[in-house]
Amino acid sequence: MYISKEEKKIPISDPSGRWSDLTLLPEWEEELYDVYTVKKHGKWIMLKALKKQFRDDPKYRAIIEKEFDTRYNLAHANIVMVNDFEEVPGIGMCIVTDDAYGYSLRRLIDEKRLTPKIIQRLETQLPDALEYIQENHVMHLPITPDNIIFTEYNENLKLTNVGYDHRDRLAPQDTKQDIIDYGRLINEVLDNLPEPLPRLRSVARKAADPEGNIDNIQQLKMALSRRSLTSIMVWLLAFIVVMLGILIWLNLR
Repeated sequence: MYISKEEKKIPISDPSGRWSDLTLLPEWEEELYDVYTVKKHGKWIMLKALKKQFRDDPKYRAIIEKEFDTRYNLAHANIVMVNDFEEVPGIGMCIVTDDAYGYSLRRLIDEKRLTPKIIQRLETQLPDALEYIQENHVMHLPITPDNIIFTEYNENLKLTNVGYDHRDRLAPQDTKQDIIDYGRLINEVLDNLPEPLPRLRSVARKAADPEGNIDNIQQLKMALSRRSLTSIMVWLLAFIVVMLGILIWLNLR
């Protein structure tokens, strides 16, 4: 687990020996929740628990239980998986998730550590994750650089905050808002790149526009794939021109 200067160890009293190395992660703090990393039986996991001022309020306990119920059956490669809901000494009932070993997109932007692979993941893995969430009719907070993690070793994308309620169906404005949020996020990323990437910028601007013609995930993925297909075609044409040039040169020798 990446530990920043702001993160701090929290004393934990557990005679059973199940829990150790409890660490508060202010970077992942939410309005109602604190987020921790901890070892359970020696294995790193993450915990999401109500802040101290909310722990004993039945209204907020119902909220965290609802979020656990919403997220427990979600299974996607680009979503941080929820594994359990249990009592942890000193911090109360917690949503237990896989350990998200990596760095937030916000940190990567701020530290100017964006890579081509990260851009590619935002073009492919993030729309896939959003599509999965929508297919399961899950209500969630806006997708921002703060709730996206890129794993340390292979830079795979993981969403950390993917739902607080389940509906029979999502309203068109809910699915459209995901498109707008995606466009805003990509625009912020592009603002922090040294190269312009004009084709991706064009898609991002259309997505971020509430009056734009990208209204759902399928249209977004088509717009992104057309951008990628154009890049591939340009590369292939350049390759063909080079090969033809070599053949002509060889025939003239």
